[in-house]
Amino acid sequence: MKIGIISDTHGLFDDRIPELFSDVDHILHAGDIGDAEILDRLCQIAPLTAVAGNVDGFRCGDAGEEARVTLGGLRFYLTHILDRPDSPRAEVKRALEAQPADVVVFGHSHLPHDEQIGGTWFFNPASAGPRRFDYPRSIGFFEQDATGHWRAWHEPLDGPSGAALEQRMNQLTRGSRS
Repeated sequence: MKIGIISDTHGLFDDRIPELFSDVDHILHAGDIGDAEILDRLCQIAPLTAVAGNVDGFRCGDAGEEARVTLGGLRFYLTHILDRPDSPRAEVKRALEAQPADVVVFGHSHLPHDEQIGGTWFFNPASAGPRRFDYPRSIGFFEQDATGHWRAWHEPLDGPSGAALEQRMNQLTRGSRS
């Protein structure tokens, strides 16, 4: 199974998305969609689970503030605003205590993240929308191999984003632990 992960499109549908997501079984969008047309276009590629972000007023098409989906045996929880993986905002913490997830997919920060903390995998694909500062423009993938093991990675959407992914990866927790 292969899952495409995207966030913070802000109304921009990158021309590379259909090709990059052509072999995915499902797409997860972690908010700040920017236009319901983005959801329609993603649904033409693969089944979609999405949450809306703050620029969407936490509502865009069928997307609301949070979503859950189980894919390939992994329980995904989607939210737009997490704060930090090592100290999620109170609403996220309560939601995960009430119903645990294996993977938390989030957006908002435009910063790439791929880290496991306390048995939960936190993943932010960074932004697929217009460039912001020197942050990367990228999407992400989760893929399950024939033995059932999962791997995740980020795919840059343009040349400068490769180096920016490396520089900005896990910045939300890097140095925040004592």
